[in-house]
Amino acid sequence: MLVTVVDHPVVAAKLTALRDVTTDTPNFRRLVDDLVTLLAYEATATVPVEPVEIDTPIAAMTGVRLTSPPPLVVPILRAGVGMLDGLTRLLPDAEVGFAGLARDERTAEPSWYADRLPEDAAGRSVFVLDPMLATGGTLVAVVEVLLARGAETVTCVCILASPEGIERVHAAFPDDRVSLVVAAVDERLDDRAYIVPGLGDAGDRLFGSISHR
Repeated sequence: MLVTVVDHPVVAAKLTALRDVTTDTPNFRRLVDDLVTLLAYEATATVPVEPVEIDTPIAAMTGVRLTSPPPLVVPILRAGVGMLDGLTRLLPDAEVGFAGLARDERTAEPSWYADRLPEDAAGRSVFVLDPMLATGGTLVAVVEVLLARGAETVTCVCILASPEGIERVHAAFPDDRVSLVVAAVDERLDDRAYIVPGLGDAGDRLFGSISHR
């Protein structure tokens, strides 16, 4: 599995602001959108293209266009939804599926509650969006389904990753069909399986904390 850490001063500066506990929700959303667009340039570097003949105002030439079927973008609910615009801005023709998994706070293992993925993903380049790669359980579960349904390649785009999460994903998918693009790899997971130093709960910071009575 290829892991790409986007080492760029603009990415680092925006990530620093994102981590800051004083950053409010509107600015947090804007920063996530900016960061995903920056990560998307790296994530889409190998998206398949084919030649196409066009006429410019000056001459005929051979250019390229994205191949068919179009890419599939899969945000993992709910925090991944906050990354969707940043990716589809670069791939406006992409189709969108959704994966809903809840993490058990005691075991840190995921369970499915919504599968809005194509039954047949044959030949598709897929981009999975999740701000945090912590234990890796959620990402592994989603990628397993996509590969089982025929996805050609799966690129996971995350803002932060833990070493433990990267190791788990790599162990599950050692070949080059799966890759990971991140803004930073942090130190470790704490005893609650939160990334340290991290940025807190990305879903809560994007959309607010919802209490159930």
